[in-house]
Amino acid sequence: MPHEQPEPGETGTRRIDWQWRAATLGAVDAAPAAAVTAVAVPSGVALAVGVLPAAIMGLPPTRRARAALILVGILTGLPMVLGSLVARTPLLAIVVVFALAVGAAALARTTVAKRRNLGRVLSTLSVPLVGVGLSYDDPTTAIELAVLMIGGSVFAYVVSLLLPEHAADAPARPGTAITLGYGVRLGAAGATAAAIGFALDLDHVGWACAAALLVMRPDTDEQVTRMAGRIASMLIGGTAAVLVVGATPADWVYSAAVVAIVATAAATHRSRWYVTSTFTTFLVFVLLLYSDPEQAGYRFAERLSETVLGVAIAFVFGIAVPALRRRTRSSR
Repeated sequence: MPHEQPEPGETGTRRIDWQWRAATLGAVDAAPAAAVTAVAVPSGVALAVGVLPAAIMGLPPTRRARAALILVGILTGLPMVLGSLVARTPLLAIVVVFALAVGAAALARTTVAKRRNLGRVLSTLSVPLVGVGLSYDDPTTAIELAVLMIGGSVFAYVVSLLLPEHAADAPARPGTAITLGYGVRLGAAGATAAAIGFALDLDHVGWACAAALLVMRPDTDEQVTRMAGRIASMLIGGTAAVLVVGATPADWVYSAAVVAIVATAAATHRSRWYVTSTFTTFLVFVLLLYSDPEQAGYRFAERLSETVLGVAIAFVFGIAVPALRRRTRSSR
């Protein structure tokens, strides 16, 4: 559940941009999750997943603006619940993913700045989280995780109020405009990935769908970076989780890992390289493997194959189709 701040898209000028202030704040935000992990690993790691969106957002300059931390939790958690609610009806799920992507793009095209910004956030964050929700056949699980996300964002907001206001960071470079045509292609990518997942009866239908939606961008270079980053992040985060779980460490090790993961995710949130999914992948793998480490090989292969599938679908609709259209227009 990646989210880059302040503009949905790549904001940093360096490949890996480390911010110590953000790392410290991320560690504080992770404190409740670490405490829970020390006594109940699965619950604590799930809470860490919930804290991530707010931690990655960073610290807005003014206390008034910090209310956006709660909004991020809501726009992350509720779409996942929606995905879980439609997951039992494949055709409805496919239509919902497509319609929401097109609707978000249309909202991003409005002349009202607040609506336009909301449209971009929905397009880059909320719609992919609907895809994630397709992996939950039982809406109760998605609701529990959504509550953790919103709760984590509320805690992050309360912590942020204790910190002084500061000067705003340098403005993000303007992202490529989202067009309605891009929204249609985004929706088609997500719908195609979901349809394939349902047709193949994959254990986690949402993995390929989310991967496709998360790496799609209206700018070709940006998308290529995210495609490569998504696969690399999955390999690194998944391998790290397999090694940790395979070592069967004491619970305090998982607790320390939770703090390190959330702090690092927060510290690198402005990096130009797409590294966010490394941390989400690590936490997801720990949740999957903690009670059943013997499935490590199967889960790793499953995640990798579905990630590659989603990235390939994103390539078709995000790069190949526009290139073919340009070539066709040029030949005419």
